[in-house]
Amino acid sequence: MQFLVGALPATLSAPVMLVLHVGAYKSSLPALLTAAGPLPAKHAEDGESIGPGRIYVAPPDRHLTVVEGRVHLSRGPKENCARPAIDPLFRSAAETYGSNAIGVILTGNLNDGTLGLEQIKQHGGLTVAQDPEDAAHPDMPRSAAAHVSLDYCLPLADIPKLLIKLVNGTDGKAVVMPITPSQPRAAEKLIISGGRTFERPLTVTCPDCGGALKRRKVGSIIKFDCHVGHTYTAEVMASAQFEELEKVMRAAVRFLNERAEFCLQMAEHSQSVEASIASDWHAASKQALDRAYKLRDLVEQDWITPEAGRIASPHDHELAAVSE
Repeated sequence: MQFLVGALPATLSAPVMLVLHVGAYKSSLPALLTAAGPLPAKHAEDGESIGPGRIYVAPPDRHLTVVEGRVHLSRGPKENCARPAIDPLFRSAAETYGSNAIGVILTGNLNDGTLGLEQIKQHGGLTVAQDPEDAAHPDMPRSAAAHVSLDYCLPLADIPKLLIKLVNGTDGKAVVMPITPSQPRAAEKLIISGGRTFERPLTVTCPDCGGALKRRKVGSIIKFDCHVGHTYTAEVMASAQFEELEKVMRAAVRFLNERAEFCLQMAEHSQSVEASIASDWHAASKQALDRAYKLRDLVEQDWITPEAGRIASPHDHELAAVSE
């Protein structure tokens, strides 16, 4: 990676966005890349505008995506056990820039990036992979070559020259990765989880044990059964599901409130040691408390409950049984 960016010119008229699977560990990659060549590198910051001739690196434990010419960072679900992962960036580039995007896969283990590179291909962008025979860890480029109709598969030494030609449009291809998006209303597609919308779940799970539920119809009644033996009519299922939802959300409020208190205690402890550390603890406490209030407000809002009024609550049934 240092060789690649070190061979790019300071006059490069496109932004470069990089993902290395560093997990949550501290990374000095931007400093290494800045020292390697003329392009300045930095950890991307959420909401910042992207500019040409700059390198934006996914920070530890954050997915990096690009939406409407701006960086978006998130702690969305890990992909292929990684956060940051390359697929979210590829998907967002495909959605936002379409045929003006380039995806490049370098050395790496397993098959991360193949699906995202295919998305770039499907949107008309250009796909590049390092020659697997040239890679120290050939799994990722080999997977890309096997599953994506690559535009280029080259040794690492040739990739910088190719990127310069692509950006300058001197290879017969369209100029790639402009600063402004080429796809209309792309941001509307990327509002959830850093470029991913929620897919329909494979199944609905049991509120009691978490097992998969099977739906069946008995006469005119919809019934749900799990493999352990818990059964629900649709109305009881809806009520039980909501109760479990409320329980989880209230537990999250409690955890956030406890985090706020913990951080506040650490701030008080650090005050006499170093003021800047105490300030960070205070900021963390405030953030947790703000989110606790927001989540509490969400929990306490009115919810749409189609089952309400159609069944009595379990407590009502118990009272009825006693009264009989």
